[in-house]
Order: sequence, then structure tokens, then C-alpha cells
Amino acid sequence: MDNIKPHTENYFSNIRMMKIFFRWKWHLLIIAAVAALLAAVFTSSYFIKPKFKSYALVYPSNIAPYSDESESEQMLQWLQSQDIRDSVIRKFNLPEHYRIDSSYKYFHSTMQYLYNKNVKISKTQYESIEIVVTDTDPVIARDMVLAIIDFCNLKIRNIHRSKYEEVVQSMGKAMQEKKAQLDSIESALASLRENYELIDYDAQAREITRGYLRTVDGSNSTNINTKDVLRLKENFQAKSGELAILTQRRIDIMRIFTEFEMIYDRAVYDANKQFTFTNVVTPPVVADKKAYPVRWLIVVYSVFATLFFSVLIISVVENKRINQEMKDLVNG
Repeated sequence: MDNIKPHTENYFSNIRMMKIFFRWKWHLLIIAAVAALLAAVFTSSYFIKPKFKSYALVYPSNIAPYSDESESEQMLQWLQSQDIRDSVIRKFNLPEHYRIDSSYKYFHSTMQYLYNKNVKISKTQYESIEIVVTDTDPVIARDMVLAIIDFCNLKIRNIHRSKYEEVVQSMGKAMQEKKAQLDSIESALASLRENYELIDYDAQAREITRGYLRTVDGSNSTNINTKDVLRLKENFQAKSGELAILTQRRIDIMRIFTEFEMIYDRAVYDANKQFTFTNVVTPPVVADKKAYPVRWLIVVYSVFATLFFSVLIISVVENKRINQEMKDLVNG
């Protein structure tokens, strides 16, 4: 019996609700019709200016990731940077387009809010970057997407170029130092050639030894200029160590100079190259259909919300009426 009582109460409660709906059905129909009409009117272009959406899908290119972040995450940081946002705001004169007075107290925060509301940049599940712009002008929406991509390429290019120019300056200075060292060595070697007739350590050591020991083969063995051999031998004994050191030093510096020159040439090439850093998979287009507002969806929500609150109000009114009738029966 205890289990039957709640079911019975629910049954009679549902019957009562059905009676209420039937009693107020015309009122509810009129309220729903008025709500739909008002929602349709207030979502028209006279009250809400329609917005158009343009978007692009891009993948990063020629980007070396920092730390543990991926290339897509790094590009996302570039695209969301403050200077790109400011560049887009200036290029399209968005304060005037959004009708925000520059003398307004909260001008900057308002512009940030409107920009973030109309520009959405996010990473997709496929590691691409989606750039979405909504605007009342479909052409401006498309152009803003293109501008964001262009400003991103320019920003990354300028940052890379500044780093490469640092390498150019550093390598240029190092090459100048090595060139000065080579000039000093060449001057010392020239002095040895001029004053001591020392040119090549290995070749002259070999020939002086052969002349001094008279181990020259053929007809030249009887025509050895002993005087010159002895003179060269004295010069070689006095300056051969300096010649060997200078010769090896020149080889080492020229090797280092060649390595620096390769780095320098590569840095100059990188600083002057005009690479792009985005691969546009889906380019933005001018939308031919508005994206906001979705009038039918707003109308449906408005009707359901109006009916919901109307039913609540009717339930309160009916409960008061029933309570009053019960009191009248008791008092009568």
C-alpha cells in the first residue's frame, strides 16, 4: 500500500498538469508565437549586423622548435603574439571599424577584447593551426586572415635575420682577426725568404742535406756549389725552427679562416633569404553566407525559454488558485 500511494499521487499530479496545459493552451500558443516573432525581428540585420567567417589551416615550415615544444606550438605562440595583433589592428584601422574612440578610458582593453572575440587561433588535432576571423565585412575577414599569416612570416623572418646578422658580425670580426694574423705571418715568412733565402722547410732541408753530404745523383754530383750549400745550411740552422713554426701556424690559421668563411657565407645567405614559414593547406576565401547570427537557432531557443518560464508562472498562478479554492471549501 505504501508503494501504491506515490504512484497514485504522481498520476493525479500529471493529470492536473495536463488539465493546466489544456486550460492555458491558447495563451501558451500566443506567447510562443509572440516570442518567435520578436526573436526573428530582433535578430534581423536591422538590430544585429550579420558577421561572416573566413578561416585558414596552416602548417609550420622552416621552423626549429625551442625546448620541448613542437613546431606547431611554437607557431601558435608567434601567431598569438602582441605585435602581430597590434599590426593587424593598425593595418585595418580596427578602432574605427569597431567604432571605438581612441580617447576612451578603456580603449586598449576594449580593443583586445574585440580582437580576441573576432579572431580565434588554435591548434587542431592534426598539428595544424586554424586561424578563424569573423567580421561584418566578408572581404575584411578574409584579408585579416591573410594579414595574420603575412605578419607571422615577417616576424619570424626578422627574428631569424637578426640572429643571422649577429653571426655575420661575429664571424666577420673573427675573420678580420685571423686575416691580421695571416698578414703578420706572411710578413715574417717574407723576411725569412728575403734575408735568409728560406722558402720551404721540407724541400730545403732535403736539398741542403743532399748537397752537404754530396749524395746528389747523376752529373750534378760534381757541380755542387759547396759555398752556397754551407751558407744555406747556416741560415737553415739559425731560422729553420721559426720557419717550421710560421709555416704550420699559417696552415692552421688558414684552416680556421676557411671554416669561419664558410659559416660567414652561410649566415649571409640565411640573413638575405626570403623564406616563408607557413604552409597554407586551406587558404581563406570570401564567405558568401553569414555565420552569425543563426536566426532559426535563436528563435527556437527563445520559444523554448519563453514557454519554460511561462509554464513556471502558470504553475504558480494555478497553485495559488487551487489553494484559494481549498480554503474557500474549508471555510464554506
